[in-house]
Amino acid sequence: FPMAGTDPQVLALAAQITESKEQDIPLLLLKLKGILSSPSLGCEESNKIKQDIYDYGLTQYCLLVLKQDHSQLHGAWATAAQLAEILSHCCVGLEVKEDPEEFYRKFLPSVIDSLLVLGKRLQARFIRAIKDKEKQDFLHWFQIVTDAICWLFRGHIQLAARVLQNDRFLQLLITDDVETAIVMMSVLHNILRVNSSVLLQVEEETLHSVLDELVYKLSSTTNPAVGSAATKLLLLVAKSCKQLVQLLAARYKGLKGLLSKQWTGKGFDREVNQLLDLLYLEQSSGKGEMQKQHEAACVIQAAWRGFQTRKRLKKLPRAVVTLQRSFRAKREQELQHLTKQKEDEALKLQMQLQRQRAMRLFHERQLALLEVVHASQVNKYMQEMEEKSALTIQRFWRGYRARRIFHQQKQSLKEYKAAVIIQRAACKFLEKRRRRRPLSPWKEPKGLTDEQRLALQQKVDDYIKLHPASEMSEERSKELHVQAQAKLAQFLLRNRLDQRAAQRREALLAQVNTDVELLMS
Repeated sequence: FPMAGTDPQVLALAAQITESKEQDIPLLLLKLKGILSSPSLGCEESNKIKQDIYDYGLTQYCLLVLKQDHSQLHGAWATAAQLAEILSHCCVGLEVKEDPEEFYRKFLPSVIDSLLVLGKRLQARFIRAIKDKEKQDFLHWFQIVTDAICWLFRGHIQLAARVLQNDRFLQLLITDDVETAIVMMSVLHNILRVNSSVLLQVEEETLHSVLDELVYKLSSTTNPAVGSAATKLLLLVAKSCKQLVQLLAARYKGLKGLLSKQWTGKGFDREVNQLLDLLYLEQSSGKGEMQKQHEAACVIQAAWRGFQTRKRLKKLPRAVVTLQRSFRAKREQELQHLTKQKEDEALKLQMQLQRQRAMRLFHERQLALLEVVHASQVNKYMQEMEEKSALTIQRFWRGYRARRIFHQQKQSLKEYKAAVIIQRAACKFLEKRRRRRPLSPWKEPKGLTDEQRLALQQKVDDYIKLHPASEMSEERSKELHVQAQAKLAQFLLRNRLDQRAAQRREALLAQVNTDVELLMS
């Protein structure tokens, strides 16, 4: 249903597009250019028409057509370029009131992507074209598309960063073709003029890629148009932010020499000189900063070395005292070691002298005895002495061997003695069990006669008559039964504990008796 206040031309075009075939839609959409460029429209009326075009989905139709294969359209690339221009004009000045988030976050980025894709295709066709007429046509359409992109991000500044970060834009910029390169550098120039801080908003890799391409164009070509465009762009970049000047000076060391040697006197000396002044100023400020940092480092090093020297001087007396103490302690240890060594040597010498003296006395006694003994008794005396010596040696040897055997058999003797004690205790325990009085065999009680049974029954009846039982309910009976069971369980548990205690006492008594026997033996 038509909305109130809708432009009749837009309404008629929307109805015509709805009823037309798909291949006729691109040509019908070209009529939007005449509607938008009507001289009788004011600013408010133009924005109202753009709103109607968006509300009826005609801008979406333009975007869908741009995403199709352009070679199959009526008018081919010319139609696509005109639709790109129409689409950009429809989006600029449009204020969407219903669902603006979809328009700004989805629709506009999609439009930018489609325009860049179209520009990349036109650039490729232009480079491959052979005839001059074809090259001029493709270049003209390429300029129309780039102008549409510029018009779009001028109206929506937030799209400048989107364009710069798009891979298609970098592909368009990185080209060896002079004419399309100049056009793309003009687009980049417009981006920087619209938003001078856009280079700081993009990723570092994108920024480096753009600057690398501009510097590469300066170094790889001698075309004054390309050099002028690249120089102006670098100057605009340097003027936009001091941080970018520092990046240019640090990343491209030979840029100053390249500008002064290759591009001086090419017709744009003013821009070259301005860029060189900025770079040299940054270099001088950088040198001044480096000098300040160097001086600060020297001051810090001097202060640190002075602190270390004073610290060493303060520690020097303590170190000397420690060194003297350690030297004296070591010297004292060496003196003690020498003294002990001398004492050991003196003791060893004294023991040796004592042995020699004892041996000498022994030999003297032997000689004295030999002088006393008669000559005929010498052999007999020597034989007796040999026998005594042999007996002494044998006695000492047997004692040594007995002690060694005893030490070897000591553990086995202990085990044997322990086994004997255990056997004795077991025999005593068994003897005690045998001495216990055996239990008498079970004797069945004698049966009652009929007379005894009748008399017993009479006594029971008399007792019941004298002591009648009180009536008891079933619940009371169950309760008494439970109490009786509990008392019986307590009695059995106590009896079991008493039995265990008795067994433990018997075991302890047996162990005590065993230990006493071990001690007594």
